[in-house]
Amino acid sequence: METRKEHELKIHENGKTSKSPKLCGTNYPVSISFIVVNEFCERFSYYGMKAVLTLYFINYLHWDPNLSTAVYHAFSSLCYFTPVLGALIADSWLGKFKTIVYLSVVYVLGHIVKSVGAIPSVGDSTIHIVLSMVGLILIAFGTGGIKPCVAAFGGDQFDEEHTNERRKFFSIFYMSINGGSVLSTLITPILRGDVQCFGGDCYALAFGVPAILMVVALVVFISGSGMYKKSPPEGNILLDVCKCMGLAIKNRWKSSKYDPKKKHWLDWAEDKYPRRLIHEIKMVLRVLVLYIPLPMFWALFDQQGSRWTLQATRMNMAFGSTFVLKPDQMQMLNALLILVFVPIFDMVVYPLIGLCRINLTPLKKMAVGMIFAALAFGSATLVEVNVTKTVVEPAPQGQCLLQVYNLAVSDVKLNIPGSNLFSQPIKSYEDPPAYQHIQLGGHNKTINMAVTQNEILYQCVQTFTEQKAYTLVLHSNGSGIVCKLATDNIHKSEKMEAYLRFINTRSEAVNITVGAVDFYVPADYGISPHNNVERKEYTNDKCTTGSQDFLITLGLLDFGASYTVILKGDPGEIILQKMEDVKANNVHIAWQIPQYVLITAGEVMFSITGLEFSYSQVYVQYRPQLT
Repeated sequence: METRKEHELKIHENGKTSKSPKLCGTNYPVSISFIVVNEFCERFSYYGMKAVLTLYFINYLHWDPNLSTAVYHAFSSLCYFTPVLGALIADSWLGKFKTIVYLSVVYVLGHIVKSVGAIPSVGDSTIHIVLSMVGLILIAFGTGGIKPCVAAFGGDQFDEEHTNERRKFFSIFYMSINGGSVLSTLITPILRGDVQCFGGDCYALAFGVPAILMVVALVVFISGSGMYKKSPPEGNILLDVCKCMGLAIKNRWKSSKYDPKKKHWLDWAEDKYPRRLIHEIKMVLRVLVLYIPLPMFWALFDQQGSRWTLQATRMNMAFGSTFVLKPDQMQMLNALLILVFVPIFDMVVYPLIGLCRINLTPLKKMAVGMIFAALAFGSATLVEVNVTKTVVEPAPQGQCLLQVYNLAVSDVKLNIPGSNLFSQPIKSYEDPPAYQHIQLGGHNKTINMAVTQNEILYQCVQTFTEQKAYTLVLHSNGSGIVCKLATDNIHKSEKMEAYLRFINTRSEAVNITVGAVDFYVPADYGISPHNNVERKEYTNDKCTTGSQDFLITLGLLDFGASYTVILKGDPGEIILQKMEDVKANNVHIAWQIPQYVLITAGEVMFSITGLEFSYSQVYVQYRPQLT
């Protein structure tokens, strides 16, 4: 039986190959520089688009976080499934080079369609969703289709005896992936949030720049065509493998106890398939043991772009008084740490482990990588526990949430029939008690509440709807206590903004401009709607009444908080009292760093080990399926 080296030499002799020049007298072919640059640009394209995808679903398509997360991971799953198709196309039809070129064209088309779908003036919301989904499907087929080919194609450029150079190539290749990821996850969120187009966040630009980088990747890859070793297609090896395994199972099932025993169950296919193929399949099956934990690891790893990003939107992103990180930029930390960890692990960690006479096999490395991933999610859980302390959970069915503002001149007591809520006196103009759950017993309920002030009883009748949050405003008029019900916004802004509204206790209406947002607040305890405002320190904002202009200072309106500002004071002056209905995000984003460090350490030990080991342990025709 011929050796793998003889088999690969035969392929190179029969196929259209060329002798690639070497880089600066080394054993590295010049052709790999085109492949590395192509991979850098392609990964910039992919990760740049993906970095803003979850927030695009929530803020542009107006999907809820659960649907956004589900579609995000469905797209990721498709990207990991389509490599099987790419490998089949490369092996049985086009070869690796043509497969990369043709599917890169599909990739570019997907980016273009996706970018067009992010332009508000192009159709309605249905058109945007259709274009977005079509674009994502094309991108998934493009990126997934070339994924098994590029790394294997790069490995093919090396002579078989240059195993050390090829091993280092995979580390360089992986670093190019993360170099593209670092820049893209830094830049595309800036394009999304800091560049305004069509009256809002510029998702069209955030998707358009990755499209341009994918065009560059395609041009660079084609430019190196004359230097590549191009092995011809080997035939549909995956189909042959499936047929061989099927026959072995069939023959084993039909065999009787009188038939001679076989050393391996695949040997039952010897009557039809050559021993060489059976031997190769045995090798592949041994390698596939490594792939059993792959779905679990990558399912966890991919949470960075969905749940970890959504977690970041509920955290404090400020570093000092001037620099504010964007929640989708936090993913950059993984790629940045990869660039640091790969050389550290290769040149420091693994050699030190070797000096300690510890045999760290590929399987052991991957097991340690999985442990790091588990620890990363333990860290993420601790962060989430503290983050949720600032969140007001929505009321379940049959209930609503209620808080009370006492704007009367003295303390009041509120009695709700059938409950002992708000049993303590509510002081005048104090910060409201926490939201309480009101039992409704149905979709709507009208409740006759009793308000007591100075031993005098007043009736307050209001209608509540389940799963909503309300503020009950109590204030004095000439004859007693009056109540007014306002609907609240308890959800934290996914855009890292604050919510703000005003209650005007004065006798004349007020117009207020906060940043770029205008508020109109009616007179006599009028309540403005909630509006999103940018997170920052507000001083000298314009406030206009019918008779006079004022400058007001609101102070810091922080990430994720919901504020109610009460306007009071005699004519000729305005006094502000700021209430915090929903707490600001007080857990700093730096607390996410440990989980990124752990998941990245796990990735280095799990992913790079698997990539290198898969390539080295199987015959050349199986490499697209396994890399």
